[in-house]
Amino acid sequence: MPSRRDFLRFSGLVALALAASRRRGRAQPRAQTTEGSAPQRVDQPAADRAGKITLFLCGDVMTGRGIDQILSVPSDPRLHERWVESAVDYVKLAERASGSIPRSVEPTYIWGEALAEVERCRPDLRIINLETSVTTSSDWQLKGINYRMHPDNVACLTAAGIDCCVLANNHVLDW
Repeated sequence: MPSRRDFLRFSGLVALALAASRRRGRAQPRAQTTEGSAPQRVDQPAADRAGKITLFLCGDVMTGRGIDQILSVPSDPRLHERWVESAVDYVKLAERASGSIPRSVEPTYIWGEALAEVERCRPDLRIINLETSVTTSSDWQLKGINYRMHPDNVACLTAAGIDCCVLANNHVLDW
């Protein structure tokens, strides 16, 4: 059994190898997205990025609680927190601060303007730390906070062209 450090080192090497193979043209070019539309593949001139590998790294992407509640298939909103009993309450708190929030939104909605900026940079590899369980389980863990997103909402990750979701965090086994 490899150590955690060896596993992470190996995973990083695999990610870089994947990015390098894309650079050599074995993988499809990255998708370009507009508000509410499906990604469209675009090519970038090789001369613009000769020999460079560009990574998009994003930590703590949390698609549970209120985020899951505004997506097309929300999970059961019941929470097991001392201060909030329903994930819908997080949506209401956000609305109090920022105004009305639509429900049953398109998968790209939760990324806001960030998708256009990521597309502008055209990274070879997009890696996020998915700080949410993707499950329909109702078997929650006795801890302060449990995050989950319904599996039918995974399109919010694919809409952003995420290549790898890191699950080495304290919420992967919440439900």
